[in-house]
Amino acid sequence: MADKPNTETQTAQTQPQKQKDTSAGIVLYRRAGTGECDLEILLAHPGGPFWRNKDTHGWSVPKGIVEAGENLADAARREFAEEVGAPPPPGDLVALPTIDIGKKYLSLFVLEGDLNVTNFGSSEMRANTFEMEWPPKSGEFVEFPEVDRLQWFSLLDAETKLHKSQVPIVSLVHSALCA
Repeated sequence: MADKPNTETQTAQTQPQKQKDTSAGIVLYRRAGTGECDLEILLAHPGGPFWRNKDTHGWSVPKGIVEAGENLADAARREFAEEVGAPPPPGDLVALPTIDIGKKYLSLFVLEGDLNVTNFGSSEMRANTFEMEWPPKSGEFVEFPEVDRLQWFSLLDAETKLHKSQVPIVSLVHSALCA
């Protein structure tokens, strides 16, 4: 009697794997003191109700999905402008190694510059928005900013502010700028 094929195994082997998306972003940094590594980086706090009260490991670098055929540096500049509400400062982008953050790849660039974020949220400097049903199952759709706060953090403080999957960014920035 012939063995029955294991359809579960066969299906898993023949199903194409969904390719991970890639996000691109800019880690904007500024010198905060006289030491070579006295740096601060600009982080963005996600908008919307799920992140409202999340501070520790609730921040991110300004980044977003790379569109098909889009250059990574161009995507990083576009996403920075969309999330921050202002274009990145002029300067050369320096690529960091791409990292795998679970559901997607993250391609980042460091850029030295300063950005006054005190006007963030005003009509002069505002992030793009998204719409979602809120409260859930209410049938009501509410608009929220993609980013509700921007703030400068030291590299040490950034380790406790960044989403856990993004904490390795701090080491990459340190290696690129302080070695």
